[in-house]
Amino acid sequence: MQAFAERVDLYLNVRHAHFEEGLSGRRIARSFGISRDCVAKMLAYSEPPGYRRTAPIKRPKLDPYMDQMDQWLTEDKTRPRKQRHTAKRILDRLRNECGFESGYTIVKDFVRGAKRGSREMFAPLSHPLGHGQADFGEALVVIGGIEQKAHFFAFDLPHSDACYDRTYPAANTEAWLDGHMHAFAFFVAVPRSVLYDSDRCLVVKIMPDGTHNRTQRFSAMLSHYIIRDRYDRPGKGNDKGKVEGLVGYSCRNFMVPMPRFVGWTAFDGYRNRCVFGTLQHQ
Repeated sequence: MQAFAERVDLYLNVRHAHFEEGLSGRRIARSFGISRDCVAKMLAYSEPPGYRRTAPIKRPKLDPYMDQMDQWLTEDKTRPRKQRHTAKRILDRLRNECGFESGYTIVKDFVRGAKRGSREMFAPLSHPLGHGQADFGEALVVIGGIEQKAHFFAFDLPHSDACYDRTYPAANTEAWLDGHMHAFAFFVAVPRSVLYDSDRCLVVKIMPDGTHNRTQRFSAMLSHYIIRDRYDRPGKGNDKGKVEGLVGYSCRNFMVPMPRFVGWTAFDGYRNRCVFGTLQHQ
């Protein structure tokens, strides 16, 4: 009996490491000293053989809403990754749109099962004072009855967690420069350096020695504000983890379901109310 109890604990620890901490199957196998096949079985079943359920879990409070949740998650497959439903967003919509009165846990368990998959785990980075991160995100939106992409400039100061967000019809040079200007006015400060992607609006060419040849207008902006530009490493998206997180948060919380507005001015007003209203209450 003790051996079975220890086996159940191992299932729990393995599943927690994957679904809550985001560890890969390879890393879990190495950490727990088990094979990757064993890890796969533990991720597929919540209990070891002998404790396995013979019938699906009954969720009487959730069953009336299963079709609606399935529909939302199916629609998500055609949406950008960062513009898909989280369990919290599904819970909010069920409560606001469908009269759902139960709690978060059963919704989270359902969504976890539907979205089950691996996630890469990154080591946390330190964020010294006076440095920022900038990026552009995008999401689908309906403006004037036409589905199109909205591009939003995101700027984050990782040390203090201060952040700024502004929407544009295109992620062009003008949007980059305008976004910086409004962000610095919002912060009432200018960072000493900013971390960027090697976006073509900012960088003309990367030389063999790693030097970034900037566009003329980008260099002029850096000179005006006296900012040192830095660039993330190729394939290392976690270098800009804070601003990437801001982009993802904005998409998941303010762009699901897909917003519909008569024009860009109305849409930008909506995002300003959402983003800055949220920041003011944090």
